[in-house]
Amino acid sequence: MINFFRRAMRHVSEGFWGVIRHGSMAISSISAVTITLLIIGVFLIFSMNVDSMTKIIEESVEIGVQVGYDFESEEHLARIKSEIDKIDGVVNSDFVTKDEEFAYYVELMETDETAGIFEPYKDDNPMHHSYYVEVLSGDYIETVASQIETIEGVDSVEFGGATAVALVGALDSIRYGGFILVISLSLLAIFLIANTIKLTIYARHKEIGIMRNVGATNGYIRAPFVVEGMIIGFIGSIVPIGIAVFGYIYIYDLLGGVFLTEMFVMIPPHPFSIALAATM
Repeated sequence: MINFFRRAMRHVSEGFWGVIRHGSMAISSISAVTITLLIIGVFLIFSMNVDSMTKIIEESVEIGVQVGYDFESEEHLARIKSEIDKIDGVVNSDFVTKDEEFAYYVELMETDETAGIFEPYKDDNPMHHSYYVEVLSGDYIETVASQIETIEGVDSVEFGGATAVALVGALDSIRYGGFILVISLSLLAIFLIANTIKLTIYARHKEIGIMRNVGATNGYIRAPFVVEGMIIGFIGSIVPIGIAVFGYIYIYDLLGGVFLTEMFVMIPPHPFSIALAATM
């Protein structure tokens, strides 16, 4: 155990001095890693927030199902609910009576000027019994709505139409595109570090040859270069982590956690900033 610890410390020391000896090469690699990780951090923040916003929008988009006046009996209502719940992609369906619907719209729209408008309808409620249907994801909205329309007793179905579907689809495309870009940039950062190690190996090929001739194993020769690459990656990540984390906290506080409208809510900085730093 003690010998293992000593060897490990020797490899770390050799890797550290390797970074110092090949300063210009190491600095260029650190700079490249810093820039690449900064771009990764920006797109990671963007992608994760778009992903969160998409899920919030998908959860808020419900399908409103209005029951026909001739199907208001308990038997018909139970049958309609049962058929809705059987549809693939339906998570939940909540029943709202016509009286609750009427009270909601009165509370929402009634003012001092319009107080008398709703009086004639209180004894003759024009609203419908309704079901509000929650779906598994935005991909199911249009399909589920079209199937609900075919159920006997359903008067109308509302879900925001093509606009809601297009919005969810656009956010999904942005989300997937962002993740692909983050993965690509991560591979680029790894390539930059690996390329630096290869160049360093070439620059020290005579030294490596001597070590081989005196019986050094491949692992013994390889270890300092791996440590050197780890040091380059670590040093190169410090600045972009600081910029990404504190920059995101600043922007979140500046915007009040809302991007453009109340529909687009940003992810709270904690614990998101910790996960972001660990990932980078």
